[in-house]
Amino acid sequence: MLQSRALVIALILLLSTTLPEVQSKSIFEKDRRELLAIPETIASYFYEAVNKVSPKVSQFLLDTVQSPTVIAARQRIAKEATKISIMFEQLIEKIKNVWYTRVLGY
Repeated sequence: MLQSRALVIALILLLSTTLPEVQSKSIFEKDRRELLAIPETIASYFYEAVNKVSPKVSQFLLDTVQSPTVIAARQRIAKEATKISIMFEQLIEKIKNVWYTRVLGY
């Protein structure tokens, strides 16, 4: 029982933080808030699918996701993802600057 709960928690955290969404936008055009909303959307779809199959399991998932430990972990991951996203944007700007100044000669 404890192993299955740990597996469910790990699955929820994995699905809510790592799966990217494929879009037609360029990487330069994506908004940081949009990228952070993707895991929430995936978790919502997962919860709805589980709720259709088994309301008991979906209630367990809901209780697990709302536990203080999971909330703290999700907040920490969101905070770190925001930092990484900002650093990535800065890197892209530097690459664009080098491309325009050194390669294209603008």
